[in-house]
Amino acid sequence: MNSPAIAEIILSTSRTHGLVAIASGEGFNRAQDAVREAGFSPLPGGAFAAPPEQAASATASALVHRAHEHRASITMSTRPYLGDIGSDIAARLPGDWSATVKTYPRRHWQEDLIGSLWDSGDLLKAVLHDHVPCAVELSNHAGTELLLIERPGHATGYLVGAFATEDYDDNWEEPNAPRSIVLPAKADRAARAVAHTFLPNYRRALHHRRLDTVMSALNRIRPEHESLHAINTSARSGDGTPGAGSRLQAETERAFADHAWLSFHDVLQHAPLLLARCRPTASPWPQDAAALSRLRDALSDSQDTWDEFNALRAELYSIPTGLSAQEWSQVRSTLGTAVLPAIRTWLADSETFERQARAAVPGGHIALSAPNPRLLTTTPALPSPSGERAPLTP
Repeated sequence: MNSPAIAEIILSTSRTHGLVAIASGEGFNRAQDAVREAGFSPLPGGAFAAPPEQAASATASALVHRAHEHRASITMSTRPYLGDIGSDIAARLPGDWSATVKTYPRRHWQEDLIGSLWDSGDLLKAVLHDHVPCAVELSNHAGTELLLIERPGHATGYLVGAFATEDYDDNWEEPNAPRSIVLPAKADRAARAVAHTFLPNYRRALHHRRLDTVMSALNRIRPEHESLHAINTSARSGDGTPGAGSRLQAETERAFADHAWLSFHDVLQHAPLLLARCRPTASPWPQDAAALSRLRDALSDSQDTWDEFNALRAELYSIPTGLSAQEWSQVRSTLGTAVLPAIRTWLADSETFERQARAAVPGGHIALSAPNPRLLTTTPALPSPSGERAPLTP
């Protein structure tokens, strides 16, 4: 006869809920049945709390009997309930933070975290290689989301790391990813470590990632733009007779606008946040102020096109089929043509922008959210039907 799937009940103490139980293992349903039959009530996120009116000894006795009946083991945690720790840390962070408990009774369920985690340290390794029955998501509701778990293989301590912002969905081995840190057991000391060590590192990493995204986009556009310029120059030097050359020129411009939009919308999305931090007069290159002003004007002139793109994208999320590849190509071509002057400006002044943005890397004991630029604020990604983060490009 095959052995039943492992069913485990993990108990921890809570100052708010008394005794908290988390069902774990492939047979977690049996563990949940035992917990419910012992009188425990569900908590948000998947844990269970002991009945407040029942004595601790009676609760423990009832749980032992029910666990035996359902062939579930009981493990007493050496740490307090993680939900309490998460709430304590959130309450001590500067700004408005919340803590949300998530449970992962089966190990493979936590794989849903991997695509969104933006980490180069022990947190990602733990999610990849260890079972994480319980986690807490910390959010300041301004784009910064963190993940808190108990440190695997240790009796005390925690790990905290970051989720990528909604702007990004390709986070695996991303070179700018911040490194998760180990937190002490005491909530006040843990909160200080998050506020004064992790969050500044996170904000700097996000700044570098945005900058790399913008520069990569411009570098993808540049060769095609140079080719287009060469074709236009050649056409102007001809005899001006309409014919195959003019048709080729028009088709080349349309194709360039299509491809350029695929990259330039990264500039429209991320550059305003970076420009908002640039202070040329405080840098070694105060003469860059004029170029930065041109770049801001180029973004301002692109605002209507950016709004049109986001409105169309939001509309298509409500349509089951969406547009065909050819229709999307035409849409991108139209959008790209509208921002061609802005593309030229950004290509011309990209070197100035890069050095000013690199000089504006955030520092100090701040790092809670990006500044609010005057223009081109990013539209939050709409949820896909599966509940996963929606892609940013059609």
